[in-house]
Amino acid sequence: MSRQLNVALLQHACGDNVTDNLAHTCDLIRQAAADGAELVVLQELHRSRYFCQQEDVDTFDLAEPIPGPSTDTLGKLAKELNVVIVSSLFERRTAGLYHNTAVVLERDGTIAGKYRKMHIPDDPGFYEKFYFTPGDLGFEPIETSVGKLGVLVCWDQWFPEGARLMAMAGAEVLIYPTAIGWDPRDDDAEKSRQTDAWITIQRAHAIANGLPVLSCNRVGHEPDPADTTPGIQFWGNSFITGPQGEFLAHAGEEATILTATIDIDRCEDVRRIWPYLRDRRIDDYQDLTKRFRD
Repeated sequence: MSRQLNVALLQHACGDNVTDNLAHTCDLIRQAAADGAELVVLQELHRSRYFCQQEDVDTFDLAEPIPGPSTDTLGKLAKELNVVIVSSLFERRTAGLYHNTAVVLERDGTIAGKYRKMHIPDDPGFYEKFYFTPGDLGFEPIETSVGKLGVLVCWDQWFPEGARLMAMAGAEVLIYPTAIGWDPRDDDAEKSRQTDAWITIQRAHAIANGLPVLSCNRVGHEPDPADTTPGIQFWGNSFITGPQGEFLAHAGEEATILTATIDIDRCEDVRRIWPYLRDRRIDDYQDLTKRFRD
């Protein structure tokens, strides 16, 4: 008998008020649980607008410890609703040391584990290196009552190494809380290329590792706080795939609760016919630890 897991991704816009944002997120979690979700995934940095469009030292005031106020609130909700929640928070580890951290709340309200974002971008409108220290917890799945969760965060989704290492450590599903969008000045053709690339690379992780992928993005336009650019139009398109990269659910650009049922045990069947782990040439991959082969 296969293990069926009902999952929900919360795709929505964020406003300026962090208290209101968290309250709205909790309302959506309740809706998802009422519809049968056992695992609820929140988008990257869901408590606030995406603040990395500019470098501002005052923004560090948004950070909080883990455990802390948000994990307390979400933990109580997880226990009340009997669901597992994947949250994405701006973690204050100590003065001057901050991370972009995903934390998993177990059904009993406890923290099952956390993952600190490993790949940190530094691009126009995405100045994350100013705020976040690269993760130091490695690529380790988090054991929960619904399975072993391979949680990564946003920019991590472009790197096959992270997905592979999670799979090699026994992850049963790959999860990517995300905040990604277009520069409004890009034309429609460029926007389409970017979105297609984002979807394709993550579907490839599902295929290459024989695992379901859950990717949760935000929506809506968020202005540049410094008013030097047109801001970011977050493109949504959250999706859920099976272990062959097949779409189980795919959202558009509007706020929604995206749901699907994934068959965890089907990964075993897929890996038997596509045995990538068996055929990896680990005896000849030493150069993967180099930056580049000159």
